Amino acid sequence: MQPPDGVVVTGPFHDRYEEILTPQALGFLADLHRTFDARRRDLLALRTDREAALAAGESLDFLPDTRHVREGDWAVAPPAPGLVDRRVEITGPTDPKMTINALTSGAKVWLADLEDANTPLWENVIGGQLTLRDAVDRSLTFTSPDGRRYALGDGELATIVVRPRGWHLTEKHILVDGERTSGSLVDFGLYLFHCARRQLDRGSGPYFYLPKMESHREARLWNDVFLFAQERLGIPRGTIRATVLIETYPAAFEMEEILYELREHSAGLNAGRWDFMFSVIKKFRSRGADFLLPDRNAVTMTAPFMRAYTELLVRTCHRRGAHAIGGMAAFIPSRRDPEVNETALAKVREDKTREAGDGFDGSWVAHPDLVPVCREVFDAVLGDRPHQLDRTRDDVRVTAAQLLDVRSTPGRRTEAGLRNAISVGVQYLASWLRGTGAVAIFNLMEDAATAEISRSQVWQWLHGGVTLDDTGEKVDRALVERLADEELAKLPGDPAHLAPARALFMEVAVADDFVDFLTLPAYERMP
Repeated sequence: MQPPDGVVVTGPFHDRYEEILTPQALGFLADLHRTFDARRRDLLALRTDREAALAAGESLDFLPDTRHVREGDWAVAPPAPGLVDRRVEITGPTDPKMTINALTSGAKVWLADLEDANTPLWENVIGGQLTLRDAVDRSLTFTSPDGRRYALGDGELATIVVRPRGWHLTEKHILVDGERTSGSLVDFGLYLFHCARRQLDRGSGPYFYLPKMESHREARLWNDVFLFAQERLGIPRGTIRATVLIETYPAAFEMEEILYELREHSAGLNAGRWDFMFSVIKKFRSRGADFLLPDRNAVTMTAPFMRAYTELLVRTCHRRGAHAIGGMAAFIPSRRDPEVNETALAKVREDKTREAGDGFDGSWVAHPDLVPVCREVFDAVLGDRPHQLDRTRDDVRVTAAQLLDVRSTPGRRTEAGLRNAISVGVQYLASWLRGTGAVAIFNLMEDAATAEISRSQVWQWLHGGVTLDDTGEKVDRALVERLADEELAKLPGDPAHLAPARALFMEVAVADDFVDFLTLPAYERMP
C-alpha cells in the first residue's frame, strides 16, 4: 500500500488493516489535518489561557457577547432517523463482543466509544474501525475462548453513535507532513469515510458523540469539519448528527451557544457527569475551600451544583428542540452476588427515576443487564411518546452562582475516600496501559473519566493542604505513598506488575505541575 504524499503510517499492518488504511481514506485524513489542525491547536492554547486566568482569580460566567444567541428564536434540526427515541443508551468500547452485546441489548442507541472506555492502542484504533464497519454490514461475529459464538442476527439493532477522541489527543501512528494527526479527526474521518454511505443506505446516518469541548468555538470547529467532510465525500449537508457531552465546567456556561453552532448537525446534549466533576476540580484546583469536593463517591447528582447543571441542560435542550440525555450510572450488576446485584439495580433505578422525572429524554447504562431497568423507568414516564421535548422546563432558572456553588456539596474528606482514589487510580492505569479502558473495580465501572476524578482529587487534597475529617491527618506525599503501599498490598498477584501504573499515578496525582489529562503521559508509555 502506497500512502498519499506526506502521509506516513508508523503503526504495524495486521490482518485486514489495509481495508481501513486505504490510500483514499488516508488522503481524506490528510485533507482534514491540513485544513483544521492549526485551528485545533489554537483552540487548545485558548484553553490554557483560560485556565491561567482562573488560577489568577477570574471566574466562569455566561458570556456577555453571545447574549443574542441565548435570547434568540432558533431551534436545532429535527431528530434524524434512529435518533428520535433514545430512552436507553448503552456505552462501551468497540471490541467485537461488546459491540454485539450492545447492539442486541435492547437499547435504542449504542455509544461506540473510541475515547474514555477505550485506550488508543494502535490495535484498538484500527481494530475498532473494522468492528464498526462489520457491524454496519451485519457481518460481525465473535467466538469466545470457551467456544461460544456471538453474532448480530436479523433483529433490530441499536443505532450506532461513535465517540471519537477529544481535541486534546493526538494519533502518533499516522503522520501528515511530519506532524501527529488529531485523534479526533482520525477517529471521525475513518468512520465517516468507510461507514457514512453504508449507514445512509440502511436508512440511518453517521452519528457522533463529541467529548471534552470547553467552548462554542470548539463546537464551531466541529461544525466546519462536518461541512467540509460532507462536501468532500459527496453526502448531503446535515447528514452528520452530533450529540455534545457537556462534561467540562466552561461548557456548562455555553450550552446554548454550543447547540447554536451545531444546530443543523445537532442531536442534543448529554450530561457527562463524571468528566464534569473532574473538570470542576481541574479548573479550580488551586482556589481553596470553595472548590474542595468531599470523597468522590459522596458526590451525588443531588449536590446543588450538579443539580443546577443537569436542570439547566434539560431546559436548554428542550427550549431548542434538542434531546437531553442523562449521565452514566457507574454501578454494575453482579450475576454471582445477589446482594451486590440488588444494590446496583436499586441505585440505577433511583438515578434514572430522577432523570426521567427531570425531563431527560433518555439515559446511559454501561452493562446490558441494566438496559431493562432504564427502559422500565423511562417507559413509565414516556409511554408511547419517543421523548419529552414538550417539557420545556420554563420553571428552571439557573444562575452562574448556582453552577459555581461547589462549597455546598455535602460530605466529608476521609481516609477511606483517599484510599479508594489511590487504589482505583492505580488499578485503572494498570488496565489502561495493557489496552483496556473500561474496568470493573469495587463494583463500579471505571473509565478514564472516573479515574481522572480520583487522581485530580488526590492532587487537590495534597496541594491544598487538606486535613482528613476522620483521622485529622494532613494529606501529604508521605501519606499518599503509605496508603498506596497498603492498598496495593491488598490486591491479588505480584505487586510488581502494578509498578508502572503506580509510577504513572504518582506522576499525575502528586507532582507539582498538574497534567491536563492523565491519558497524555499514559499514551507516551504505550507502543
